[in-house]
Amino acid sequence: MSLAVVETRTLLGVQAPKINVEVHLGGGLPSMSIVGLPDAAVREARARVRGALENSGYRFPPRRVTINLAPADLPKDGARFDLAIAIGILMAVGELPADAITNTLFSAELALSGALRPIHGILPIAAHSQHANETLIVANANAAEAALAHGKIHSAESLAEVISHLRGSAPLPLVTADPGFIQTPAVVMEDLSDVRGQHRARRALELAAAGGHSLLFRGPPGSGKTMLASRLPGLMPAMTTEEALESATIQSIAQGGYDANQWGQRPFRRPHHTTTSTALTGGGAKPRPGEISLAHHGVLFLDELPEFPRAALEALREPLESQVIHITRARHHMTYPANFQLVAAMNPCPCGYRGDQNGLCKCLDNKVRQYCAKLSGPLLDRIDLQVDVARVKAAELEDLDVAENSTTVRNRVSRVRSVQMARDGVPAALLDNQALKASCPLSPAAMAVLRRASDQFNLTARAWHRCLRLTRTIADLEGEKTPQPHHVAEAVGYRMNLRLGDL
Repeated sequence: MSLAVVETRTLLGVQAPKINVEVHLGGGLPSMSIVGLPDAAVREARARVRGALENSGYRFPPRRVTINLAPADLPKDGARFDLAIAIGILMAVGELPADAITNTLFSAELALSGALRPIHGILPIAAHSQHANETLIVANANAAEAALAHGKIHSAESLAEVISHLRGSAPLPLVTADPGFIQTPAVVMEDLSDVRGQHRARRALELAAAGGHSLLFRGPPGSGKTMLASRLPGLMPAMTTEEALESATIQSIAQGGYDANQWGQRPFRRPHHTTTSTALTGGGAKPRPGEISLAHHGVLFLDELPEFPRAALEALREPLESQVIHITRARHHMTYPANFQLVAAMNPCPCGYRGDQNGLCKCLDNKVRQYCAKLSGPLLDRIDLQVDVARVKAAELEDLDVAENSTTVRNRVSRVRSVQMARDGVPAALLDNQALKASCPLSPAAMAVLRRASDQFNLTARAWHRCLRLTRTIADLEGEKTPQPHHVAEAVGYRMNLRLGDL
């Protein structure tokens, strides 16, 4: 046989399209060429594959070797094709039977010694292979991550082991995920019982966790804004297997791999305020996931919110509504998931002590207005819970009574989330307007409260519907099927409690 075709997969955002590695042995001077839009790392496979074959005991064919990576119009990058190319060459020279690779994919880098090295982004490749009912062979170092997709995974230490497996002389065992990883435990990193006082802020945290709502804290330095925000992941319901896989896939793509020990843990991303809009939303010459995608099914915490570049903050507006981010470049168009909960914290003025009881603030009124004006109205309109956080008094810090811990609150949150998912299929914060109308019918008295608030505070249409979504969560937390007037009043109060720029 002078022609062999071996299958593998490449990465295109969170997708893993199939690639056919076509190997042809032709006449002419001995050489090896790779076509099909390969990048430098793919072209360098010529040296790696030759060395790996020779050091595994096989003679490189003294013929003109042409390798086509199809489809040819799809850019190829990385060393993930090495193993497939080596297997294709062995098949072309007759070292392996044609039926040995039926419905089998290969994805690993080759060392010159013939050892298999791990590649980044193996999890989405394994997930797509599992969906297509394909067998995947990877390096041992990728085995734990690939097994999280629950597919037919074999791992090997070297090219020689893969060849023995394909010949049937030494089959590779199937790799299975550690049972401890697939139970998706709700991991409490920092407990809510550590927070003293701040009853209104604690209530806002519980509502945010129950309905998936965005949240903004404003208060002086040392009032506990960051401490409160860091407790949110521990209040959120346990991730489903599908959510855990989606989150892990993003981590695998962006960070070059995924630590299986973090399976089932809600992401908590905390970028510095000097972060650019590209780093926050994703991008680059070859678009990669940004912080909002890394926080998928988790929390994105923006501390010192007004200090972020305005362009970066404005770029959050569309993802907060659509839960995805579309990145378009001259040669690439990528779509990454971005279903995150935004939690932000800010000071009330440049010095931080505006309105504080110590009276230290000396900021001029125009400076305060300029500081608060860094946050646009459209962005604030998308934040459901806006809470002032006051300084904690000494008596509260000395209080020995232990407040509710994260486990107790999370149990209530999980009950509410289960009700919302069973009724609507999504958390309350993600209800579209049509579903919201059916899910949150207001009594005449409750509608009158919302109408008065709209007239008094000039609520936009978006703010109106966001108040309704928050009302639905408050009612669910109290076990009420029909929202009552006090539920609406509380929802409006959270939105109107923080009047940025008011002096």
